[in-house]
Amino acid sequence: MSTATDPVLLTIAGCEVGFWVLVVGGLALRYLAHATRLSTWVLAAVPVLDVVLLTAVAIDLHGGGEIGFAHRLAPIYLGVTVAFGKRLVRWTDVRFAHWFAHGPAPERIPKTGPARRRYEWEDFGRWLIAAAIAAAMILVLGFGVADAEQRAQLFVGFQTLGIITAIWLLTGPVWYLGSARSDVRQ
Repeated sequence: MSTATDPVLLTIAGCEVGFWVLVVGGLALRYLAHATRLSTWVLAAVPVLDVVLLTAVAIDLHGGGEIGFAHRLAPIYLGVTVAFGKRLVRWTDVRFAHWFAHGPAPERIPKTGPARRRYEWEDFGRWLIAAAIAAAMILVLGFGVADAEQRAQLFVGFQTLGIITAIWLLTGPVWYLGSARSDVRQ
C-alpha cells in the first residue's frame, strides 16, 4: 500500500490538521467572537481526535492491515499530543490573547541559567510521559487487537521510542548542561 493511500497515515494527518483547526477555531471564538463558552467546548473536543486515531489504528489492525510506518507512528503521535497538547494550546492561547485581546506579550524562554535548565528537563520529562503513553498504546494494540505477526511488527515501535528518548536526552538536557550557557552557579 502506498503511503499516500495508507488510511492510518491519512488519519494521523487529519488529526494533526483537526488539532490546529480546533485550537485556532476555539481561540478565534474566544478572542474574536467573544463566545467564551462555545470556545471552551471547541477546545474540549481536542482529545476526541486521539480517540479517533486510536480507533482507526485498531480497526485497521483488526481488519488485517499490514504494519507499516504509520502504525508505529500513531502511538508516538498519540503520546505526544497527550503530553504536549495542553502546553501547545496554552502557547497558542497566550499569543492569541496578546494579538487580539491586548494581553501581555508572551514570555520568552531564557537562553541560559536555571530557568533554561529547568525548561530542558521539563521538556524531556514531557517526552518521557509521551513515550510511556506510546508504549502503553503499543501494548494495548499489540495484545488487544493485533495478531501475532502484527504484534511482532508493531513492537518494533519500542526501539523507535528508545532511539528518540536517547537523542532527546543527549540533544536536550545533556547538551545544555555541557554547554557554556548552563553555568551552574547562576
